[in-house]
Amino acid sequence: MKGKLVRAEGPLANIIPIHLDASFFFERAVRSLDRNHVDKALKYFRKAVEYEPENPVNHCNMAGILSEKGDYEASNAVLAHVLEVVDPSMTECYFYMANNYANMDRFEEAEQALVTYLEEDPQGQFMTEAEEMMELLYYELDRPAKLNRIKSRKGVVEHDQARELLEEGKFAQAAELLEGMSPDYPDYLAARNNLALAYYYMGLFPKAKETIAEVLEQEPGNLHALCNLAIFHQNENRADQVLLLIKKLRVIVPYQKEQVYKLATTMGILGQHDSAYTHFRRLLKDEETAADPALAHYAAVAAYNTARYDVAERLWRHVSKLDPGSEVSQFYLSGLDAVREGEREPEKLSYHYHLPFDEQFRQWENYGNGIPEEMKNDPLIRSSFFWALRHGDRATKLQVIHALAMIGDYEVQQALQSFVQEPDEDQDLVAAAESVLKGLQMKEQNQGKNHDQQPVSGITDRLLPKMQSSTVQAKSETTSHWQAVVERALQMTEAKAELQQEMERIWTDYVSRVHPDGPGFKQIEGWAAGLEYLAAKIHSRPVTYQSIAERYGISASTVSKYARQIVRVCGSIPPTV
Repeated sequence: MKGKLVRAEGPLANIIPIHLDASFFFERAVRSLDRNHVDKALKYFRKAVEYEPENPVNHCNMAGILSEKGDYEASNAVLAHVLEVVDPSMTECYFYMANNYANMDRFEEAEQALVTYLEEDPQGQFMTEAEEMMELLYYELDRPAKLNRIKSRKGVVEHDQARELLEEGKFAQAAELLEGMSPDYPDYLAARNNLALAYYYMGLFPKAKETIAEVLEQEPGNLHALCNLAIFHQNENRADQVLLLIKKLRVIVPYQKEQVYKLATTMGILGQHDSAYTHFRRLLKDEETAADPALAHYAAVAAYNTARYDVAERLWRHVSKLDPGSEVSQFYLSGLDAVREGEREPEKLSYHYHLPFDEQFRQWENYGNGIPEEMKNDPLIRSSFFWALRHGDRATKLQVIHALAMIGDYEVQQALQSFVQEPDEDQDLVAAAESVLKGLQMKEQNQGKNHDQQPVSGITDRLLPKMQSSTVQAKSETTSHWQAVVERALQMTEAKAELQQEMERIWTDYVSRVHPDGPGFKQIEGWAAGLEYLAAKIHSRPVTYQSIAERYGISASTVSKYARQIVRVCGSIPPTV
C-alpha cells in the first residue's frame, strides 16, 4: 500500500498537502511514545504496517507496543507472522517471543522459543539476557534446557577478550586479536563491528569503512554497522550519505537497551539531537539504566543541544548525585550558567562523559607528574588522543605527542610508529614523535622491562635535526649566537639524553621559524633558561621559573619571558606554574 496525498479543496486549496506514508505514521507513533500515549502509538504503528507490510521493523515495533501493554498473545502473533511470512531471518523474534511466554508463565513454550533463538541466531546480540532467562527457566522447570548448541558462541571467548581491550582503550591489541579471528569466523558480525571500531579509534578510517562494508554486505540491516557507517561518513564530510543513513536510523525503535543506547549516541553525534534526546529519555525510564551517570550526562547534553536548559540543569544535578567525585557535571553546569547570563554563546556539546579536550590539557598542565593514571586508562580520552594525532591541526598534534609521551605504553608506541611513517606529515612533528619513541625505548632499556608484546620496530632512521643542519643557514655571527644558546642549555642541565634531544628539537623548530627576520640571540642565558624550562615541562619534570632562574643567575620573569616567546612562535602550550 503506497503513500497517499491528502489535498484540500475550495478556499483551502493552497494548503501544503500531507503525504501519508509509513514514515508519517512512524513519526506520529514515536511522538506519542515520548508523551506516554501508548494507545496512540499502537494505532500509528498499525497504520505504518498497513502502508509497508513488507517491512519487518514496522511489525516488530507494533509487537513491542503490544507487549508493553501486556497483550502478550497479540504480540507473539505479530512476531510469528514476521518469522513465517515477512522475514524468516529475523531470529531475534524468537527471543521476544520467549519473553512474552515467560510473562504469561508459559515456561515450556518460553524455553522452546529461547532454545530456538540460541541455536539459530548468528549474532547473539541478546546473549546476556538469554542466559539470564535460561537461569529463570531452569528454576521454574526444575531441569536444564535441551540446548544442543549456541550458534553465536563461535569465537565468543576471543571476542570477549577483544571487547575488554577496547573498553580499556587498548585499540591496537584489540584490532590484532579481532584480525586473527576474521578468517576463522567470517560470519561473526559483532566481532567485525568491533574491529571497525578499533580501526576508527586508531584513526584508520579507510580500514574501518572497509570492514563495515563487509558487515553490511552480509546483513544490510545491522544496526551497529549502520550507526558506525553514518559516523564514518560524517568524518569524511559526505553529507549526502549521512542524510540517507539518518533517514534509515530515524525509523528504528529498538527494544533492547544496548541498541537504544547505540542509536541514541549515534544520533547525537550526527547532530540529530531531538532524536537522541527521545532515546536517552527512554533509557532513563528504565530502573537498570537510570542510575548510570554517563547516561544521565548524555541526556543532559541532548537537552542542552535542543535548548531544553531547565531539563539539562536537572539532569546534570542528577549526575552530581550519581557521581559525586566527577568534575564533569560541575563544568557543564558552569557553562550553562554562562550561556543563560549571556556571557557565552551556546555551542553544541559532544556526547562524551569527560571534560572537553582543551579543558583536559589545561588541567593536566597543572599536574607536576604528568597525566593521572585514571585518565591515562580512560578509553575515551585515549581515543581522543589517537584521533587528534591523525586529524588535529599542527598545534593540537604537538600537544598530543607530548601527552602520549607521558602515557608511553604499547598502544602509544604503535600509534607514534604509524604516525612517523606517514609520508605527508609535517617533518617537525615527525621529529617530535621520533624523539618520544626513542625516549620511550631508552626508558624501557634502562629499566630492563620485559613486555608481553613485541618491542616496537621499524622506526624510520630519520635523525633529529642538529644545529649544523643545512635547514638553518645564517651569517656566522648570528649562527654562533643561536648555537651558543642550545650549547649553554645542554651545559647547564644534568638531563638525560631524551631531555637534551627535546631541547635541540624545540630550538631547531624555533630558529627555523624566526630566521633570518627574527631577533638575535645575544641574551644567551635567558634563551637557554627558557628552553630548558620548556623541555623539562614537556617531559613532566617538576621545575618552576624560579628554580631555573636561580641556576642561571637571572630573574624568574626573564625565564618566563623567553619561554613564552618560544611558545608564541612554535605554537606549543607548555604547562604553567
